[in-house]
Amino acid sequence: MGYTREQVEATVKAKGYVYFEDTNNKGYDVNIIGIRNAATGQKVTNAFDDLMTLSYKDETGVWKYHEWLVTTDPGKKGVMEYHNKDGVARLVEGQYRGSHAIGLHQGKYEALRQAKNVKVYRDANKDLSYDETKIAEGVFGINIHKAGADSTYVENWSEGCQVFKKAADFEEFMKLCRKAKDIHGNSFTYTLIESSDIK
Repeated sequence: MGYTREQVEATVKAKGYVYFEDTNNKGYDVNIIGIRNAATGQKVTNAFDDLMTLSYKDETGVWKYHEWLVTTDPGKKGVMEYHNKDGVARLVEGQYRGSHAIGLHQGKYEALRQAKNVKVYRDANKDLSYDETKIAEGVFGINIHKAGADSTYVENWSEGCQVFKKAADFEEFMKLCRKAKDIHGNSFTYTLIESSDIK
């Protein structure tokens, strides 16, 4: 895995989504785009095998692109021991405008908290394969946060959340989000695409 900013931009635009180009050159008009690893299919891998990307123009108008290991899927423990009677959540691919804002994750530390409706698949049968038949829409606490210092297994770090493998990567991500907030306000769009969509 590993993509260019141009590949991600082209994919997002091809899907008809908005890609923030910071035409006024204010800087840090961030594109937060998750890339779900399509190679694993519906299998619960319990691994941080997806990517979080961040692209933006810096204060000098130069494009920057970052890529970090995350999971966009719930882990094994999350799938087996979910806390919502309808089943474990898995975010549906798409663009969610203004869906997140900087706030506390579980009251503990700053993360990107879900602020507006998103769509999730609900899977209740615990067969370690993600079902994509039942979709629910709402605010379910689908946050963008971190696991441990450098976590190996997803387990219940995610029950639908988008979770960074490494705490240090997450801190780098949040530092950029805070800069974006100071310039553009505390509202972030999150876009989730599939690796198979990228040409």
